[in-house]
Amino acid sequence: MKKSKFVHKSILFLFFFLQFGFLFFKYPQPVGSDALTTASITLGNSRLSYKAGVSGTPAAGQTTVDIDTSGNSDNDTDHLFPNDVFCFPDAGENGCSDNRTYTAQTITDTDTFTFTPSLVGALEATDYVVASASGAWTITFTTATEIPIDGYMVVTIPAKNANTVPCDGIPDHNSSIATNGFDLGKSGGPAGQIVAAGDVSVTAGCTPGNWDTTETITCGTSSTDHTIRIDRTTTTCAAGSAITISIDAAPGIINPAPITSGHTQGAADTYTVDVTTWDDDTVDVALDSVDIKVAPVEAVLVSTTVDETLSFTVSAVTTAATACGVNPDVDTTATSVPYSTLAATETFYDAAHDLQVSTNAQGGYAVTTVHTDQLGKDGGACTGDVGESSDCIQDTTCDGTTCTHLAAAVDDWETSTNNGFGFSLDSSDGTDAAWEWDGTSGTCDGAGSDFCAAQFADQEDSQAAVTVMSNANQVSSKNIYVCYRISVSDTQPAGYYQSIVRYTATATF
Repeated sequence: MKKSKFVHKSILFLFFFLQFGFLFFKYPQPVGSDALTTASITLGNSRLSYKAGVSGTPAAGQTTVDIDTSGNSDNDTDHLFPNDVFCFPDAGENGCSDNRTYTAQTITDTDTFTFTPSLVGALEATDYVVASASGAWTITFTTATEIPIDGYMVVTIPAKNANTVPCDGIPDHNSSIATNGFDLGKSGGPAGQIVAAGDVSVTAGCTPGNWDTTETITCGTSSTDHTIRIDRTTTTCAAGSAITISIDAAPGIINPAPITSGHTQGAADTYTVDVTTWDDDTVDVALDSVDIKVAPVEAVLVSTTVDETLSFTVSAVTTAATACGVNPDVDTTATSVPYSTLAATETFYDAAHDLQVSTNAQGGYAVTTVHTDQLGKDGGACTGDVGESSDCIQDTTCDGTTCTHLAAAVDDWETSTNNGFGFSLDSSDGTDAAWEWDGTSGTCDGAGSDFCAAQFADQEDSQAAVTVMSNANQVSSKNIYVCYRISVSDTQPAGYYQSIVRYTATATF
């Protein structure tokens, strides 16, 4: 009896073991289809492509086109922007011909725009206006199951399934998301016009160098989507590995045009990209899988007008300042250099003004200066290069004979018995001065000198204004000191002497 019960229990145990063992060994269970974690796709260009119909039959040589206002992905010019590069493919053209590529210029109204260059040939009413938006993709995820040697990953990208040529190099369009998709470039065209193995790489996760670099890229058909397959060649890829798949921007994946039914401008058309890992040890077995949403949407044109600006000020400098290496002897005002009565002869008297410029001109600016004449007694004329005998304080010749109003003739002036009137420059912010008082820039070598000087250009002597500060770029609050210096002899005729110095700031826009 005991033996019979033992046999009976053994048979029951064996029966259940075989049943569960049969299920376990015959049907190995893959991980669930949403097992990949932290999955995302970053689009290098999230803008929907532009695709509108041509209205009418514009003739060769024209630079203005009207578009159809119904029946296409884009029925207005809202999402066509100045400087967009576009083409005019016809309904059956495989991509855009180089000689039909143009650049949008002015968006005239909701259904008209201008472009350059002029049309090479006449257009037909069945032609399109196509501005493709393409870019790089970065796909990231974390594995849940080990990918073995000879395993692989597949990225499935929606294609326009109703199109018999889903890789034609122009954006796909259709009535619904289910029948629309992305384009991988011009199939059968020149190298570089379609996404190829060299454009795809695994840049992170479980030894990137052990992924096959000759990825298998398959364009979709009338019933299949695009796929990118990447094989594991050596070593396994452990569970929990963070993987990044990069697809570069040249030529990039072409985003679809908006769906033609139910699309609202500014609302994304959302597509699903699938990533699945596989075991190919004996038969293909799906390991992990995830669906990732991508949502291209119209871009936003931000526009404004910025006024041309040029700000120039001449400001006073006090005796408390240091300009051109010296403390001025008098306080200036914005409109005067009031030396008043010179207390001594054969002595330098210094003064200064602060010049400041700001401009947004792309070509930068220049400040030039000229004075009306040499300093003449009671405002009298100083015709030619004259001095005391003509009741004039002559323009300085510095400490030599070659010092003139030209920047190339700047010279040392440190001997006060070499009388006259002149000036020097000191960049207090940046390097905009035409030369520096200490000879660190310009033609004055500064050897043993502490004041490099020049004459003011003399309008009475028909001398052209000279540049004292400049910059080839936009600037904000650039400053220099103009340092005035005067010295007279003990035989200079008594009286009131004057001249007018003018500064002119010019910007190149």
